Amino acid sequence: MTLLKNGLAALLILLLASCSERRPAEAQTKTGPLTRSTTGPAPTNLAGLATATFAGGCFWCTEEIFEELKGVQAVVSGYSGGKENNPTYEEVGSGQTSHAESIEIYYDPKQISYATLVDVFFRAAHDPTTLNRQGPDAGRQYRSVAFYRTPAEKKIIDDAIARVNASKQYGSPIVTQVVPFQKFWPAEGYHQGYYRLHPGEGYVQNVSTPKVEKFRHKFPQLLKSPL
Repeated sequence: MTLLKNGLAALLILLLASCSERRPAEAQTKTGPLTRSTTGPAPTNLAGLATATFAGGCFWCTEEIFEELKGVQAVVSGYSGGKENNPTYEEVGSGQTSHAESIEIYYDPKQISYATLVDVFFRAAHDPTTLNRQGPDAGRQYRSVAFYRTPAEKKIIDDAIARVNASKQYGSPIVTQVVPFQKFWPAEGYHQGYYRLHPGEGYVQNVSTPKVEKFRHKFPQLLKSPL
């Protein structure tokens, strides 16, 4: 019985390790049911577009969620909220910088409002009640942050926090930082569109996909068609 318990414990540890693995992987040739690649930099023509920046844990997850919203033209994974210049994935991921993994969203405000983006961020894109942690990822680099560019955006964020807290959607209060936007550093190219390029990767299957499916279930009316 002792040997059986020890064996089960060892298996559980291996499964948890595989779920939290963040190693870069080679791009696969198949992208599963999603065939439209989301890999790419910020749009070169920003006419008619607005920008929003959020941090909500692993950017592989949050990038895909916001890419699927109608009115969003592009989402770029990167780093924000810190003081260091030109941060790298290895530096941010190991906690050597003050940055958080973040996403920058380029959207058409005539098709989707900033308030809707904020609503998705707090209600379905991540858990805003866990301090410096999202699922298996722990550390300040995975903290929840809503960056605002104007006083109007700050009010929208503050109102959303009050509304979600009052709704009791979560068992704990929101701990998201609300801070003025300063600088966004795009992540390395292999992180862009990672969710669709690596559908078979362990972290994507065990952590990212459940988050994306939860979002789709909660906001079906906001989804692009086709994705």
